[in-house]
This record gives sequence, C-alpha cells and structure tokens, in this order.
Amino acid sequence: MSNFTDIIQGDKTVLIDFSAEWCQPCKMLAPILKEVKEKIGDKATIIKIDIDKNQKLTSAYHIQSVPTLIIFKKGEIKWRESGVRAAQEIIDLLNQYI
Repeated sequence: MSNFTDIIQGDKTVLIDFSAEWCQPCKMLAPILKEVKEKIGDKATIIKIDIDKNQKLTSAYHIQSVPTLIIFKKGEIKWRESGVRAAQEIIDLLNQYI
C-alpha cells in the first residue's frame, strides 16, 4: 500500500482503474484505457487495481461497483466515477489535471 501511496502522491496525474476479472464492463474498458495510454503517453500514469486481490485499497476508497475510475493529483482525488467511459472523455478529463 505504501507504494500505491507514493505513486498517487507524486507530481504526475494518476488514473486508477479499479476492476475485476469477472466484470464484463471492465473487460470492455481495457482496450479503451490502452487507447488513452497511447494518446496521453507519459503525461499521466494509468494503473489497474484488481479489487479481489487488493481488498484493503478497495475498502479504503469505498469501491462498491466496478469499473471505478479515480483520477489523483498529488494524493488528492480530482475525479471519480463508476462505469465505462469513452476514450476521448477520459483523455479530456486527464488533460484537465496534467
């Protein structure tokens, strides 16, 4: 968890994808996030967190449905929403905090 904390508290904007292997919408989101990463490059970090393997984080951030996307900047939650989003919508959101 300390590594996670170090990552989200850094200067770089971080998008966390809380997901699960059994979740169909999560599977739909995977190629969308790949496209976002290709377009954003190194300007932001994108991390996938499996809720079943990381229950402490899931509990700490009150994740109740998947996928849940959270954007962090310097340790602060800037945006949070559950569900699948279009790549351009995610890119536009990230660009607000880069």
